[in-house]
Amino acid sequence: MRLIPIRLIGCVVLIGFPLVSVSAEAQLSGHGGPVRALAISADGATALSGSFDTSAIRWSLRRNIAEQVLRFHEGSVNAVAILSDGRAVTAGEDARIGIWTPGKQAPDVILEGHRGPIVALAVSPDGSTLASASWDRTIRLWRLASGAPRVLEGHQQHVNGVVFTPDGKALVSAGYDATVRIWPVQEGGALPLVVTLPSPLNAVVIGPDGEIVTAGANGMVYFVSPDGEQRGAVEASPNPIAALAISGDGVRVAAASIRGSVEIIDRKTRISVRVLTGAALPVWSAAFFPDNRTLLTGGADRVIRRWDSETGEPIGANTSDAIDDPLAAYAGDPGAEVFHACIACHTLKPDQGNRAGPTLHGVIGRRIATLPGYNFSEALKHLDIVWTPETLARLFEIGPALYTPGTKMPEQRIGSPDDRNALIQFLERATK
Repeated sequence: MRLIPIRLIGCVVLIGFPLVSVSAEAQLSGHGGPVRALAISADGATALSGSFDTSAIRWSLRRNIAEQVLRFHEGSVNAVAILSDGRAVTAGEDARIGIWTPGKQAPDVILEGHRGPIVALAVSPDGSTLASASWDRTIRLWRLASGAPRVLEGHQQHVNGVVFTPDGKALVSAGYDATVRIWPVQEGGALPLVVTLPSPLNAVVIGPDGEIVTAGANGMVYFVSPDGEQRGAVEASPNPIAALAISGDGVRVAAASIRGSVEIIDRKTRISVRVLTGAALPVWSAAFFPDNRTLLTGGADRVIRRWDSETGEPIGANTSDAIDDPLAAYAGDPGAEVFHACIACHTLKPDQGNRAGPTLHGVIGRRIATLPGYNFSEALKHLDIVWTPETLARLFEIGPALYTPGTKMPEQRIGSPDDRNALIQFLERATK
C-alpha cells in the first residue's frame, strides 16, 4: 500500500509522427493486442487507450495520430482515465497504477496496494480522488494530493466496475458477485447499500441524475435508482456485456458485447434504438465524445472505431471487412459461439502463437502451465491438473478463480451444461 514518486521506471516511446497514416476521422490503429480500455478528455481533443499488449496510447483526436506510447505495466492495461489537468492514469493486470504527465518518459507516481489485477478506474467530480476496482475484491480510494488509500471491502467476487455519483458523495461499484454497492465517500464507517441483481456484473456507469446502469454476463442492462431501487432492464445481447458507456447528457447508453455488437439504448424509454456492428469479435471498451453522439469503441481486432450513435453508421474508414474472423470457418457451430468470449486471449492453431493467454493448440492432454514459451503464473506451475474434457468442463463450471487459484485468466463461468459440452466438443476438434 504505497505511493512511490519516481524518476524513471519503464519506457515511453515518444511519437513525432503517426503510428499509421490516417485521414481525417479515420479509425485509429496502433495497438498490438485487443483494446481493453478507452477514455476521452473533457474537451474531446485527446483519447487514451489501454491494451492487452501491455501499453497505453495517448491519441490526438483532432489530428488522428498517436502522440505518445506509454510502456510501464507488466501485463495488460485494463483501465485508463484522463485527469482534468491532462495527466493520464493507467492501471493493469500487474495491480499497479501509473499517473503520467504528457510528454514525460515515465509515470510521475506509481500507486501500489492492490493484490490482483485492476480492471476499472474512476475520477471524482472535483478531481481530488481516484477510485480503483480490482479482482482482489476491493476498491481503493486514492487522494491524489497524498496517495494514501482508503480500502472498501465487501464484494465476494471480482470488482469489475466503479463510478462516482455526480455529486461526489458516493461511489458505486459492480462485481461478479451480482451486486451493485453504493458506498458513502465520507469516512465514518457507514456500510454500503447493496443491490443484488440476477447476473454477475462486468461494468457500471451513471447518469447525470444519479441513475445507475449496470450489465454483465447474461446480456441484460439493468437500471437502478440512486437509492437502490431496481427500475427495469433491457435485453441488449444474447451474449455477455463487456463494457458500458453513457453520453454526458445521460440520454444514450452503449452496451458492448463479446460477440462484436454495440447496442445503443435510449435511457429514458428503456428501448434499444440501434445496433452498431463491426467485426464479429469481442468489443472490450467504449467511450462517448463530449458531443454526446460520437462513440469510440475498441476490441479484439485492435482497431479503435468512431461511430455516429444517432445513425448507427461508422465514421471514417470502416475496416471491419478487412478483419478476418478467426472463427469464420466454424460458422453455425454452437461451441464456436461460446468460444467467441475466449478469442481475445487464446488462439487455436500452431502458427497463430500466444496472445494474452497461451495458445490452445494441443491443449487436450497437456499438463497445466507446461506450454514452452509462455510465462505462466507461478501458482499454476504447482497445480496437479492435466487438461482433459472433464477438467476443462470443471474449469468453466466453477470458474478459474476456484479451480486454478493464482491464475490471471478472466473469471468466466458457463452455467449451462449444454453450453459447456458444446465448448469442450469444439475445443477437442479445433485444437488438434
